[in-house]
Amino acid sequence: MALDTQNLASTQPKLSQLDTAGDIQEAVARGAAGVSLRSVTKKYGNFTAIENLTLDIPAGSYCCLLGPSGCGKTTTLRMVAGHEPVTNGDVYIGDRRVNALPPAKRNTAMMFQNYALFPHKTVWQNVEFGLRMRGINTAERQVRVSEILELVGLGHTGDRKPDQLSGGQQQRIALARALVTRPQVLMLDEPLSALDENLRVRMRSELRNIQKQFGLTFIQVTHHVEEAFSLSDQIVVMDHGHIDQVATPTELFEAPASRFVARFIGDNNIFEGKVVNVIPDDGTFDVIELDVEGLGSVFSRGQAVPVGQTAACSVRPDLLAIVTSSEEQSSFTKDNHLTARIVDVELTGYVTRVGLLSEATGQELLYKVRTSDWSRMGLSEGQVVMLRWSAHDCVFLPY
Repeated sequence: MALDTQNLASTQPKLSQLDTAGDIQEAVARGAAGVSLRSVTKKYGNFTAIENLTLDIPAGSYCCLLGPSGCGKTTTLRMVAGHEPVTNGDVYIGDRRVNALPPAKRNTAMMFQNYALFPHKTVWQNVEFGLRMRGINTAERQVRVSEILELVGLGHTGDRKPDQLSGGQQQRIALARALVTRPQVLMLDEPLSALDENLRVRMRSELRNIQKQFGLTFIQVTHHVEEAFSLSDQIVVMDHGHIDQVATPTELFEAPASRFVARFIGDNNIFEGKVVNVIPDDGTFDVIELDVEGLGSVFSRGQAVPVGQTAACSVRPDLLAIVTSSEEQSSFTKDNHLTARIVDVELTGYVTRVGLLSEATGQELLYKVRTSDWSRMGLSEGQVVMLRWSAHDCVFLPY
């Protein structure tokens, strides 16, 4: 079903006024399509870039493919778009198997990292280009280009060339050019990487607003963790051509599934050891006891696992507590604790980052605290403190 951009433009003429409300079911009704990859493999000669990847992206959702350079994010995106053929497996857009369809027949659009605007064409001509290639008549092209430029707040720039626009304006024009074709799925390859930090934050909000307003399925490639958290309904963490975890931003933040994910998404403190005991807890989680060399027992929450298995656990730096009172130190039960020396204090604004070294193992650790609270604690580099954290704040990492 075609998207009625004329009604959208008349009721919400400016980008800053877009309504962020809406849900996936409403988006489906307006024509968004889900994307499914089934056992997809991509090889370049003897090199396997993607291996046996299966993924479902719901219609009308904002999905970010997150991971380090070379993990297969862009290759996956290009296979959905049709710019790369799959070696094995199937790609579906909605209920259509699209393996054999060229990009122009998939009802998708791509927004590239460098925007790929034609420097010799005007803004109007850049946005109109895709419609012209699809054989849309002149009258309809006029209406649709005018509507989309107004929607992104750049109706006054139609006769300008791209080099006469700011980076943020060029980004909006690239977005307008993609949306004017009324795709069911929009794919974005690192679209914010060329922007400065302040503009990046503003454009994140505008991308999310536009996605909600149009009700499209957005699939974005990024290596920027904060960007993925702020934009996504669904985050797909990739490593070496495989999916390590698929989760909502909250799930990913609170419960990384592996050591790789825990390291990649932030400053988690990770302890490696061997499972020596599994203690039933509240019916949802068990308490897993790891024997960590130099520290002894470290307790975390998880599901039942075989005793003797090598594994790890992680705790976020904001969930650590520094204990200075000897009375508090003597009250430990199943909570985790260790002594560490403060080696670095970094003020980042609202939050202070405190680097420490474990006295027992020499492991580097990180503690985060509100700057106002840190000031009241009166601690400084060189001091030895006790760190404490709850087993329920510590996430078991089976691999």
